[in-house]
Amino acid sequence: MPELFSWEFATDPYPAYAWLREHAPVRWTRLPSGVDAWLVTRYADAREALADARLSKNPVHHADEAGARGKTGIPGERGADLMTHLLNIDPPDHTRLRRLVSKAFTPRRVAAFAPRVAELTDRFIDGFAAEGHADLIHAFAFPLPIYAICDLLGVPPEDQDDFRDWAGMMIRHGGGPRGGVARSVKRMRAYLVELIHRKRGDLGDDLISGLIRASDHGEHLTENEAAAMAFILLFAGFETTVNLIGNGMHTLLRHPAQRAALQESLARGEEGLLETAVEELLRFDGPVELATWRYATEPLTIGGQPVAAGDPVLVVLAAADRDPGRFAGPDTVDLARRDNPHLGYGHGIHYCLGAPLARLEARTALATLLTRLPDLRLAAEPEDLRWRGGLIMRGLRTLPVAFTPEPAAVRGRHGDTPSPP
Repeated sequence: MPELFSWEFATDPYPAYAWLREHAPVRWTRLPSGVDAWLVTRYADAREALADARLSKNPVHHADEAGARGKTGIPGERGADLMTHLLNIDPPDHTRLRRLVSKAFTPRRVAAFAPRVAELTDRFIDGFAAEGHADLIHAFAFPLPIYAICDLLGVPPEDQDDFRDWAGMMIRHGGGPRGGVARSVKRMRAYLVELIHRKRGDLGDDLISGLIRASDHGEHLTENEAAAMAFILLFAGFETTVNLIGNGMHTLLRHPAQRAALQESLARGEEGLLETAVEELLRFDGPVELATWRYATEPLTIGGQPVAAGDPVLVVLAAADRDPGRFAGPDTVDLARRDNPHLGYGHGIHYCLGAPLARLEARTALATLLTRLPDLRLAAEPEDLRWRGGLIMRGLRTLPVAFTPEPAAVRGRHGDTPSPP
């Protein structure tokens, strides 16, 4: 069996996942944290497990819940009392909270947000377009979704830089100072509680105001639930998009013929290839490697493998989406792929609520980069790139690129303010 969870594995986990799909599609595995869990790697098993109501999201069902405390879920959420969010609860509470938040992600609401996403995209590109080189993660893929989700939540512009700092600490996955993640999560929670109190006297059209209105109209949303919901929307709403943009651009830079076809399509003013391209990038090297934790509430069988009550189960989305039993040529990038029911945003009742917004941000980001900087190229050897540690997410630490500097006259058409909002 190939070694799992090493730095070499993080660079390219797909050969190891292919081995698991063939030889041990549901395998009991010791994780780097010391917690044991079942890894589910075949597409059919993964899709079934994601929709199985016997697999709870609530960690109280973990047979070793006390021993694994702090080793599952989002770092720092337990210590900051932020556990009561959509990724940790089951129906009926999940149904109630999802209904409240889903109003922020309707097609009409997301479409109305498109001009703001386009404005942010151009402003961040303006910040480095004259240089001829950039780290696309630091200068673009990271700040774009964090400021976008702050706008959606209703975080005032003067406070958004603090969120950028806290979010940056959270996605380092242990790469920052000791205890830095926990401190950032606690600061974020304290700020969100204070912001909820402030907004009660000045409600707007943002998501936090919507949560307050729902609570005031008898939806029984506690202060902890409101803070936890805002936290998970911020956390899940930015890191997945950081990785989608970063991984997606990395894939396009490594597949020049596919990238050229997309650029030609964009030059003709077409949208169809861009839409299927984002779905293929989600499938081929998506932002979420493993779905978040699930726990068997009773004995069950997954892919012919008995699973005991209390066992944790991790569905490996990255493995399922390269399953040759479901996808033709799964290790080939085909931006025009039509038969593409990937699991990049999950499946079932926990399907990613913010997927429409993430898709909008990815389409806007990729199209604008490829149009404004048409000769964008990787400025490092592929084997020298480093991927962030962590169990659930898959994303690059940096993505150095080079390009022909954009003339000032061209940049001027996109606005005069190169700095972040």
